[in-house]
Amino acid sequence: MLRVLATATLLAVTGTAFAAAQQTVFLRERVVVEGSMVTLGDLFDGVEGEAAGIALARAPQPGSRTFLDPAWVSRQAERNGLEWANATSIERVAVERAAQSISAGEIADLIAAHMYAETGRSHEVTLSNRMLSLHAPLDAYGSPEIVRLELDGASGPFRAMIRTHDEGEPVSVTGRADPMIDMPVLARPLARGEVITAADVEWVRMRADRVRADAISSETALIGQEARRALRAGEALRGYDLREPAAVTRGETVALVFQSGALVLTARARALENAALGQTARFVNLQSNRTVEGVVEGPGRVRVTGATSHVF
Repeated sequence: MLRVLATATLLAVTGTAFAAAQQTVFLRERVVVEGSMVTLGDLFDGVEGEAAGIALARAPQPGSRTFLDPAWVSRQAERNGLEWANATSIERVAVERAAQSISAGEIADLIAAHMYAETGRSHEVTLSNRMLSLHAPLDAYGSPEIVRLELDGASGPFRAMIRTHDEGEPVSVTGRADPMIDMPVLARPLARGEVITAADVEWVRMRADRVRADAISSETALIGQEARRALRAGEALRGYDLREPAAVTRGETVALVFQSGALVLTARARALENAALGQTARFVNLQSNRTVEGVVEGPGRVRVTGATSHVF
């Protein structure tokens, strides 16, 4: 009888001691793990000592999320001397894994750089999933690299295999690559009649398939030209948009010059239209009041051919 009472007393004392040893803990507001395992210290605030490092489950892939059953989490806590009551009655415990992230823009730049090294041409790379991001563990070594790139011709759809870090598994990324070309464009809007200067020109990179075949690709072909109409900045220009600046303007008084051997005749005339150097235009001789055609040789000077010399 005494032995039974002693045993019962021992159990009661042990049970009381165990209950007293239970530590009340609180689930973290946001559970984020850095390693490959989820520990008690990751889940709960205030867990100290060896208990904090006890692993309960595998962590999700870097940059991903997984969910744990609250009842299972509570049992694991109790088994390790912790008490979590789940007072807010959450239905699942969300666990995120921190990661080194590679954005869609960085992925596109990586592919474009690889293509430039392979082809010597610049490309605009557009991913099929423009919200795509790749992830590597926080403690990973090495930089992202292209393992393989498959391109349908010089441009178009592609498929790239990208390794995010040393010893990582390659990830498939798809999209489209379009060749780019550098084009001279206006750095500012120009009104009709303005003459383009070197300060008005800048170079921009454009998709080749969006540039017309007759677009002007030479900076020198723009400088010194006059806007035939109002022109916007940043757009490729065509020959139709420009013209030689007028050396003679309508209404301007010029010198008509006729030369035949040593004979040189001159007369004053009024221009009936604008004309650039080397262009033929109509003029009114102010002495005879007759209309004559002449070739503009310079500012204020027009050469008359023998066929029209009778106007003198």
